[in-house]
Parts: sequence; C-alpha cells; structure tokens
Amino acid sequence: MIQESPITDIAQIIELAVAPVFLLSGIGAMLAVMTNRLSRIVDRARRVESEAKTDPAETPDPDPEIELLSRRAKLIGLSIGLCTVTALLVSAVIAILFLGAFLTFDAAVLVALLFIAAMFAFIAALLFFLREVLLATAGLRFLRRAQLRRPG
Repeated sequence: MIQESPITDIAQIIELAVAPVFLLSGIGAMLAVMTNRLSRIVDRARRVESEAKTDPAETPDPDPEIELLSRRAKLIGLSIGLCTVTALLVSAVIAILFLGAFLTFDAAVLVALLFIAAMFAFIAALLFFLREVLLATAGLRFLRRAQLRRPG
C-alpha cells in the first residue's frame, strides 16, 4: 500500500478550503455593496441636515427623511456587522481545517458548527439588507406622493 505524503495531505486540505475561500470573496463583494449603500445614506443625511440649517423656511420638515435615513443606516450597519461575522466564521473554518490536519484531530463537528453559524449570520445579514432596500424604495414612493400632492 502506498503511503500518502504530507504534500498530498496539504493538497487535499486546500481542495476542501477552496469552497470557503470562494464564499469569502462573495461575502467581500456583499460588504462592498453594503458599505457603498451606507456611504450614500450618510451623504444624503448630511445634505438634508445642511439644507435644513441654511434655509429652514424653504426646506420642508427634514425630520421624517432624517428618521428614515437613520433607520436605514442602522439596518445596513447590522447587515455589515453580520457579514463581517460571517467572514470571520468562514475564515475560522479554513484555519481549523488546516489545524485539524496538522495537529491530527477530528475537526469535522467544529467545522460543521462554525459553517452553520456562518450561514445563519449571512442569512440574517441578507434579511437586514433586504429590509433596508425595502425601506429605501418605500421612502422613494413616499417622497413622490408628497411631491405630487403639493400645489403649484
């Protein structure tokens, strides 16, 4: 019987780690989208606040829009946090795969639990992200209706 070399063991671990590494790149892309949305929310909030300060007589009450932007920022912040937790958990899965092979312990249960936790964190992140998107589009419809009702 041919005995496996340490290089073969490492190659097998790398094969197992490829899927989580691809998952990390997808999570990174989601984080980029979410941080971009957060940046736009912050920019809009700053603009609304500065317009309210410069000419309060001409600016309609900014409080409803600021409140909506604040809710959206909180939701996207939670989503970013959960995506970051997901990335950390997936990274831990990869590290434990290698540690389990080098220190020769059975890491199957730990890897499975960490991966399941990562998926639950990612699901929660996507749900918060969806809620933020729905709030943003509802806000657009609200603003359009308010503009249509204005006389003039």
